[in-house]
Amino acid sequence: MTSPTDVPTGAQRDQINLARVEAPLTLTLDTPRNLGWWDQAVLWFNLGVSLTGPVTALFVLSPYVDGTTMSLFAALTATVLGAGLGAALLGAASVPGAKTGAPSMVLLRGLFGRRGSVVPTVLNIAQNIGWGTIEIIVIATAATALTSEGWRPLWVILAGVGATVMAVRPLGSVRWLRKVVVWLVLVATIYLFARLLSEPMPGFFDGGWTGFGWATDTVIAVCVSYALLINDYSRHSKSAKASFAGAWLGYGLAAILYISLGIIAFATVVDLDGDVIAGLLAVPAGALALFILAVDEVDEAFANIYSTTMSVHNIAPNVDRRWVSVAIGAIATTLALFIDLQGYQSFLFLVGSLFVPLVALMIVDWFVVSRGRWDLSERSPLRPAMLVSWFCGFVAYQLVNPGTVNGWDDFWIWVTGQIGFVAPGWLAASWFALVVGAIATVLFGFVERYVGGRRSWSDA
Repeated sequence: MTSPTDVPTGAQRDQINLARVEAPLTLTLDTPRNLGWWDQAVLWFNLGVSLTGPVTALFVLSPYVDGTTMSLFAALTATVLGAGLGAALLGAASVPGAKTGAPSMVLLRGLFGRRGSVVPTVLNIAQNIGWGTIEIIVIATAATALTSEGWRPLWVILAGVGATVMAVRPLGSVRWLRKVVVWLVLVATIYLFARLLSEPMPGFFDGGWTGFGWATDTVIAVCVSYALLINDYSRHSKSAKASFAGAWLGYGLAAILYISLGIIAFATVVDLDGDVIAGLLAVPAGALALFILAVDEVDEAFANIYSTTMSVHNIAPNVDRRWVSVAIGAIATTLALFIDLQGYQSFLFLVGSLFVPLVALMIVDWFVVSRGRWDLSERSPLRPAMLVSWFCGFVAYQLVNPGTVNGWDDFWIWVTGQIGFVAPGWLAASWFALVVGAIATVLFGFVERYVGGRRSWSDA
């Protein structure tokens, strides 16, 4: 941070002036606190409005695919409950950033120590580049469906450039989302709901509650997926209450609306083995509504590119984030032109499974064990107890869902056979990892504090 006794150079004065209205260019400059709860609610509503929401509805309705039945009422109840709980976890995860002004990966210094934070930082960089690439592909695919296949490279480039520009001016992008995009998205959302609800629907209570727990866990997992990115934005919040309320209300509402949109689409115009996006496209004027949603999807790619930049700052704090964002955007755009999506997604899901229990560690250690006293300095000591807790949560996830990466899934199938573990059908890997990670954090955290006598991190 700059000292009152320092005499800044001309370049430093430019950086300081920019930081008053925009995210600081380096980690060493002060963080502006100019986002109220409404700014953050709009940001997280827009991030929750995604074409992947209707696709997620298929997984919520998975008991239908297995030959059993869940009522429309049960599916929508699972969506509301899961979004409410999942968005609350997302909001809770935002508090450390709002309190300290530090981005997500820098906060992990308090959880793992300075050296320990490097490993999740590198993994997060790889993950965010991957998901930024996939978001660009999703945007280009939707735009191509509205035009023709020959236009796809152009849509990829436009989506990548748009996301990169937003990452270079992140707080300005949040204000643009608040003033313009959110209203267009609301109009498109209301229109699609009105068209679908005008179609003949099955009985609201026909069927039962089979698979309700699985459906709820699925929605929770979708909401929690942003928890390791949220502090890159909540650090600019005017207060912790504003960041919690904005994320909870904004993302929770968007998740409810867009997963419900998919559920209603499957109940009316799309078969369970059909393409829900194509079904929405077939709705009268659905092309215009989907075009608006495809444009709004750019903010998901922006979020991943910007959070990659913030992760880089944990390793190289003095590098100008604008150049990092441009480089990351170029990489993601190039990958989107050539990547094999199916195999790449399997790898990203494996990397993502590392971060699900990490959400539990961050929340529980901040609120229960450390009580907000984290050492975020370059000298923060290694915390082996938290690394063990993280490992426990990761193992819990793999025991339930080892993924589809060749060789890796075979190993965990062998492990479950050796220990005689059979996951019940209702148990979701994400929720199991969150619970195990939380319990391990409490147990090992208090052992570290009271038995091991490790006090330096709690006195920061």
